[in-house]
Amino acid sequence: MLALTRKKGESLVINNNIEISILEVRGDQIKIGITAPKDVPIYRKEVYKQIQEENRASVSAEGLEALKKML
Repeated sequence: MLALTRKKGESLVINNNIEISILEVRGDQIKIGITAPKDVPIYRKEVYKQIQEENRASVSAEGLEALKKML
């Protein structure tokens, strides 16, 4: 993991097309802004984990067998 220090108004650039800006610092909370291409999905980690879990739950053994038969 890369750990960087940034102040309000400063930014990071990732892969030449994603910019993360520090908008506000208030106590232990930081407000960030993200500028990225529309085809780049951006999720809060807890939402991303929930999506992953729901996707795993929706793929059952029966669903996989049905898919194999179709192929």
